[in-house]
Amino acid sequence: MKPETDTFPMRDDTPDDRSQLIREALHNAIVERRLAPGTKLVETEVGELFDVSRTVVRAALQMLAFEGLVKIERNRGAFVAYPTPEEARQIFESRRVIEPEIAQRAAERMTNADVKAFQAHLKEEERLLVERGPSARRAAIKASGDYHLMLAAVAGNQILERFMRELIARSSLVIALYGQSGASSCARSEHADILDALIARDGKKAASTILHHIDHIEADLDYKAASNAPLRQALRL
Repeated sequence: MKPETDTFPMRDDTPDDRSQLIREALHNAIVERRLAPGTKLVETEVGELFDVSRTVVRAALQMLAFEGLVKIERNRGAFVAYPTPEEARQIFESRRVIEPEIAQRAAERMTNADVKAFQAHLKEEERLLVERGPSARRAAIKASGDYHLMLAAVAGNQILERFMRELIARSSLVIALYGQSGASSCARSEHADILDALIARDGKKAASTILHHIDHIEADLDYKAASNAPLRQALRL
């Protein structure tokens, strides 16, 4: 089964557009933990699924390799990155350095419109937590990561925001591989506590709360590997 044309309008797009669309589909599957760490991404299989050439697929895989989500090995091919425990520690160490600064900046820049957007997002997180089924769980995972990206956007530093996009995506790999709970690993109550500090414009409180939150996420890791899903199933094609 090929992707629906209204979702992936491949035929009229340039090769660069097609590579970007494939990169986005694979990126989402990795971040939402539908593609497990270590999954082999065979160029011919991906090309058949999206009805594109291997050259187009290769460009998409190279984008993901640059982002740290895919590892390309000579004579072996491309694989979803499989972070080691040391790499996992470095990812969370990086988050501890960056996110408190983001939280403090966000507390200074928060507008009423931002507050409403965060409140709506928390309601959506809460709704997803009570739903059942794999699609709801994937949506909850994405919403948890999006909360942190919203903070980075409010902070107003595009470089930090770009770093956070990579860190959140790579955190998803780590949690997929080593997480014990099988949940999003982001407690909605902790997200609410961070928002309370932001509304109060208490940057120090927001920074300390987000540090506690990151500690809680990392405490859920037990360094046990996850199982892989077939590529077609992971991409929902």
